[in-house]
Amino acid sequence: MTNTRLRTYIMHVEDLPGVLNRVTSLFRRRGYNIDSLTVGRTEVPAVSRMTIVMEADDDAARRIEANLYKLVNVLKVEDTTRRPCVTRELALIKVRADQARRAHVLQLAEVFRARVIDIAPEAMIFEITGTRDKIEGLAGVLAEYGIVEMVRTGAVAMLRSAGAEAEVQEQPRTSAA
Repeated sequence: MTNTRLRTYIMHVEDLPGVLNRVTSLFRRRGYNIDSLTVGRTEVPAVSRMTIVMEADDDAARRIEANLYKLVNVLKVEDTTRRPCVTRELALIKVRADQARRAHVLQLAEVFRARVIDIAPEAMIFEITGTRDKIEGLAGVLAEYGIVEMVRTGAVAMLRSAGAEAEVQEQPRTSAA
């Protein structure tokens, strides 16, 4: 029986053009679907951080991690699947909410601690931050009112312990690879 589950990788990479393409091409070539991908700058100049969520068994997860380290611009890879970690996503959800339904929709959103960021005569836009389950829960209860549009970020993750990560050193910029 295979141990397939969602895996979360935190990667530190050089902040250079083409790095994202090389990383995603590795997943494509191996036939893996990326469930979620976020990229952003870090506290270290010239270093970006990628959070990638994918589904894989233990063997595939080890191979992916090993192959990621073979990419020249990858500085560090951590499979946080079995480590204490905080993971969050952000979603904006536009839902039909005329004057008659608005109070009830607001009550539902309040239960999930979603913020109203826009109100129009026939719709409202909510912002929610939390786990995947929390976002899907709010989307589920708002679906009966009619979700007009929804957009979600990918997951961002951070290990809980302050000493859990080795320091990532600033990398000198090289010419485009």
